[in-house]
Amino acid sequence: MSAARKPIVLWAVPRSRSTAFLRVMLERGDLEVLHEPFSYLQVDGHFEVAGRRVTSATELLDVILEINATGRRVFVKETSDYTYTPLLQDGRLYTDVVNTFMIREPRAAISSHYAMNPGATLDEYGFEYLHVIFEAVRSAAGEVPLVIDGDDLVSDPEATVRAYCERVGLAFKAEALRWDPGRRAHWRRTDRWHAEVAESSGLEARESRRRDTPDTNAHLRRVAEHHQPFYDALARHRLVA
Repeated sequence: MSAARKPIVLWAVPRSRSTAFLRVMLERGDLEVLHEPFSYLQVDGHFEVAGRRVTSATELLDVILEINATGRRVFVKETSDYTYTPLLQDGRLYTDVVNTFMIREPRAAISSHYAMNPGATLDEYGFEYLHVIFEAVRSAAGEVPLVIDGDDLVSDPEATVRAYCERVGLAFKAEALRWDPGRRAHWRRTDRWHAEVAESSGLEARESRRRDTPDTNAHLRRVAEHHQPFYDALARHRLVA
């Protein structure tokens, strides 16, 4: 299968602005977009896609590949606050899928995550596991996967999205960088996590709300210190548009 026709997965650390990126992919109108299907599968034990209920990661990947082969190209956004061991053991993830990655400066991402989920475990902040997935893909594929940064996405949206599209074999559509505000059925189950995207009409940095940070909260400082090396390892491969 040509890389330009394989389904695309964006693996993202939580609170990296990945839903804003998914919003761009939705606005294109030429992709079948799936929002965190493997996460939903983990939590609910099933996921509805293309009129079918799937109950395992293998089944879900079957359907993704089938849709991609017979219909529109598939774009999946997934986060690294859950673990996906059965999926990472499926060789098709490395041969039949374009795996890409999204990071964000840990202190900002961790502060944002804590504001939404103060009970999050150390692992749920996601940088360490994102690095696990990245290394699995790099080892299997024999090449360095694409990594983008959520801060680059809002500081230079056009250049970042254009470069991403070029790398994964999509035509760049400038009109997809703007949209009408509103909630989307794709993320109804996790709606409260996506309020800022729902209120937005494009890719832009929002003024930070007052919240705990690693500078003011000892717990968050320990979380940031744990995850910083994994961010640094991924950031070395960050796309510079």
